[in-house]
Amino acid sequence: MKKRFSTISVFVLVLVSMFVGMEINQLISSDNIYVQITKFKDVLSFAEKYYVEEVDAQKLTEAAIHGMLENLDPHSVYISPKAFEAVTEDFRGKFEGIGIQFRVLNDTITVLEPIGGGPSAKLGILSNDKIVKIEGKSAIGFTDEQVRKNLRGPKGTRVKVTIIRVGEREPLDFEITRDEIPLYSVDASIMVAPEIGYIRSTRFNEQTNEEMQRALKKLKAEGMKRLILDLRLNPGGFLEEAVRMADLFIDGGTPAAPKKIVFTKGRRSEFDEVYYAKTGEEYERLPVIILLSNASASASEIVAGAIQDWDRGLIVGETSFGKGLVQRQWKLGDGSAIRMTISRYYTPSGRLIQRPYEGKEKSLYQREAFEREEEEGANIQHEMEQKTIPDSARPTFATNAGRLVYGGGGITPDYIVKGDSVTSLGASIRRRDLFVSFISGYLDREGRSIRARYEKNFDEFKKSYKISDAMMIQFRSFIEKKGITIIENQFGHDRAYIEASLKAYVAQSIWGNESMFPFFLEIDRQFKLAISLFPEAEKIARLR
Repeated sequence: MKKRFSTISVFVLVLVSMFVGMEINQLISSDNIYVQITKFKDVLSFAEKYYVEEVDAQKLTEAAIHGMLENLDPHSVYISPKAFEAVTEDFRGKFEGIGIQFRVLNDTITVLEPIGGGPSAKLGILSNDKIVKIEGKSAIGFTDEQVRKNLRGPKGTRVKVTIIRVGEREPLDFEITRDEIPLYSVDASIMVAPEIGYIRSTRFNEQTNEEMQRALKKLKAEGMKRLILDLRLNPGGFLEEAVRMADLFIDGGTPAAPKKIVFTKGRRSEFDEVYYAKTGEEYERLPVIILLSNASASASEIVAGAIQDWDRGLIVGETSFGKGLVQRQWKLGDGSAIRMTISRYYTPSGRLIQRPYEGKEKSLYQREAFEREEEEGANIQHEMEQKTIPDSARPTFATNAGRLVYGGGGITPDYIVKGDSVTSLGASIRRRDLFVSFISGYLDREGRSIRARYEKNFDEFKKSYKISDAMMIQFRSFIEKKGITIIENQFGHDRAYIEASLKAYVAQSIWGNESMFPFFLEIDRQFKLAISLFPEAEKIARLR
């Protein structure tokens, strides 16, 4: 009995403290909030006393919190204690462990890549090494969660692993001292053509600005005079990091007319913020093209919106997700947390790009962003929207140069081009991770000879290494044995993607993740259009 009332009391205290911390008395009647808390306490107590079966009070409480937040908006969410740890790592941009990317292939932990500069890389652990023991005990059959539990740990602690490596007769034992491992938000910074650099950012965490500065400095040293910034599939993150990224490319204006990057408005005035650009970054006249997809959201849209509103560069790709809400996170007493919307954000022209969500199921709201029908082509004056949007259906705004842009539905590109698609065959191969599985086995047989020939010359590998007919026959046989039915017209449609994937994963085993991008970009129609548009980007930014 004591345990029941303790659970209820803790929940009530958490709710009360949360609302008190937000000065809830200024928002709603204190009498009303206590009435509602009492009502919840009574229902939970009745359920625990009288329900026909034993109930889990924690489970019921969490379900109630989920229901409460779902009645607010699609982006206010509850985060369980277990999920909170992963979320925290993602936003911090680091974790503590041995520093490998891995997959469990055929029940065996396979190293995809030792993270550069991490403890495993320093000890000489290689791609395609197989970890068969951890602390002297078999690791065969481990799940991803078991691998993380056993290999991650506090910085400075040690873990022993036993590895099987092709070409070595005996297993190899390593004693690895765990360290802080970065979760990179900028995972590619490469030159893709003379004077053209390419940077891909996959999230906005605490490290993004630092990583972005490093990437730009590196590419500038390699001769970059134009930049493609790839924010496709980037779901967002810290607003402040988005401001810093946009500020790299936007000058501060004048004291009389400073340039806004983004501003926020909430129900409470303390959540109203205005963020301005500062003059002085060396990239403020660098021609820029941003790639967006329908999964680019939040902080990605802040960057793209600021670039578009100030006519600072071109946006190419698909209309972005349309998330214009700002959340704040509060940690609860049991290690869980809530993330609640506190304000809306607006681009410099005043656009709120949040898509409507009122009265929609969450699944429909999410799905709508990926089911838009968009006509491809040049959209500099945003004629495409004028054709498809009924009068007054969405509010209109103007960029700095007077171009028409729309609010209420994401950032629509200046050049609309749909993303590459694969058939259900290619999607099934990718979803089941069969490219990685096949290349792992292939490298067991051919890895040493490939390394011997190409390891010191990536450009030669890129130019001359081909996916042979014999290798493609082996791959077809491999996926068929894994239960994939090959439909010839689908295989033909996806062949370029399949060959690029196989070549990319061979490259990854030698040079790491960044080496994969050139092969995927070769078949990327959004990228190929973007790379041809720099004269237009320079014209719109008045850099010519």
